[in-house]
Amino acid sequence: MSTQVLKSVRTQPVPPRSEYKPVRSPGQIVFVVVGLVVAAWILALLADNKNIDYGLIVKNISNSMILKGLLKTFELTFVSMVIGTVLGVGIAIAKMSGNRVLTALAEFYIWFFRGVPLLVQIMIWGNFALLFPRLGLGVPFTDVMLFSVPTNSAITVFTASVLALSLHEAAYMAEVVRGGIQAVDSGQEEAAKAIGMTRRQILRRVVLPQALRTIIPPTGNQLISLLKASAMVSVIAGGELMTVANDIGSVSYKTLEMLTVATFWYLVIVSVMTVLQRYLERRLAKGSRR
Repeated sequence: MSTQVLKSVRTQPVPPRSEYKPVRSPGQIVFVVVGLVVAAWILALLADNKNIDYGLIVKNISNSMILKGLLKTFELTFVSMVIGTVLGVGIAIAKMSGNRVLTALAEFYIWFFRGVPLLVQIMIWGNFALLFPRLGLGVPFTDVMLFSVPTNSAITVFTASVLALSLHEAAYMAEVVRGGIQAVDSGQEEAAKAIGMTRRQILRRVVLPQALRTIIPPTGNQLISLLKASAMVSVIAGGELMTVANDIGSVSYKTLEMLTVATFWYLVIVSVMTVLQRYLERRLAKGSRR
């Protein structure tokens, strides 16, 4: 009897799977049409504009000086991001340590470097020699110096740029890391304590690996923001993409064209980084999707 019931159940036709079809409202269609018309109008205005030398733009996209500035932008971004991330992890751990002194110091750091505009920080580090002409090691509260070097030789333009970008980025990464750590279920830590793991082992082997899924997306956004923020280094002639574009534009009196070249490269880099970020997020999300 049970065999006949199973056979009858198996032979019954499977009902068709219902498919959800989004309903498109007339407002959406009108919005898309208006957007396309406006975009086409703007492109037509730019194409007919006689004040823009498109030949010069195409010529300078592969300019060797522009490519060198692009490489310098990569160096500034990734060096500053690595230093800022390492500092941010340390500051986040200090803020969550439970030690009042470390917590106060971490909160002060985050408050200060998030509160002072990045452009101001770049200007301060770029002109640090005006405050301290020489840097060295000496006896506190005396004029006795064991050794010293000129500030301009110790803090070059590249060093000043990295200091400003990395210290600024560390304040934001500290909050990103702290949020990722707090997103991990507290039961994970309690289970690790139950099997005899130390606090350091719990943080390194249990908490941080799970927090990466929460930390990676905002970290990618911070990296993209840092890449664009590196253009501010041009105020101290940092040698990156924006500095080179401004220098060529000021000599050739084609500032707008060179800004267009810089815009093109920034869009290319950000697009590639966005694709890589999405790929990494999908890799980390494997096993956690329902």
